[in-house]
Amino acid sequence: MALDMSKYTVKEAKPMPVILLLDVSGSMSGSRIDDLNIAVYDMLKSFTTTEVKIQVSIITFGAEVKLIMQQQDAHAALTNWSNLSASGMTPLGTALTLAKDMVEDKEIVPSRCYRPLVVLVSDGEPTDSWEKPLQHFVSEGRSQKCDRMAMGIGADFNSNILSKFIAGASQTKVFTAANATQIKDFFKQVTMSVTRSTTGGGRKPDVSSETKPWSLKETATPSTQSQPEETQTEAQSTFTSFIK
Repeated sequence: MALDMSKYTVKEAKPMPVILLLDVSGSMSGSRIDDLNIAVYDMLKSFTTTEVKIQVSIITFGAEVKLIMQQQDAHAALTNWSNLSASGMTPLGTALTLAKDMVEDKEIVPSRCYRPLVVLVSDGEPTDSWEKPLQHFVSEGRSQKCDRMAMGIGADFNSNILSKFIAGASQTKVFTAANATQIKDFFKQVTMSVTRSTTGGGRKPDVSSETKPWSLKETATPSTQSQPEETQTEAQSTFTSFIK
């Protein structure tokens, strides 16, 4: 009797979408954009060493809003990465609208995915209408179920906006960075967050290590500071579990 080979089919790994929203406005010129480029490159490189099927999308907002990478696997993302340059204003609202449109599109972000992680990095004030796009992103549709992290660079970023962006997320603090080391540490924390999200907890940050990813300054989110941490069951769930 012939074997039924369908019983031995290896299931395709569930993808883990990671969407970066990166401020490349004129105020990011100089060492800030250089440090950001290095940190993102290092993160992409670290993604290639994990067993997780990470899919990377990158949206930049500065002189214009660009989708420079859409749902590329880690190796392709590393190969296709090119350094960003800084210029123009800070159209955060437009970037959030683009990110939401991506998440809502089930052909781009399938329901079988792990819950997407959306990472926002900025060093200043938005220069377009951002209130409604932010509200729509965090409270409506599939995007509200995304996990979110945020980092402010320098001393002039709007901590209130970044806090609203991560409200309800498992990470309840806005990271702040004043130098290259802290920017790198934040993206190392992003990598660890991705790993934990797909292993039901996984290893916790090693605060005794040289990099000490939790040593960079954090700003608590008032509205979410007392929320319980995400459970292992939630972390292991696919995106479908969060979309009714």
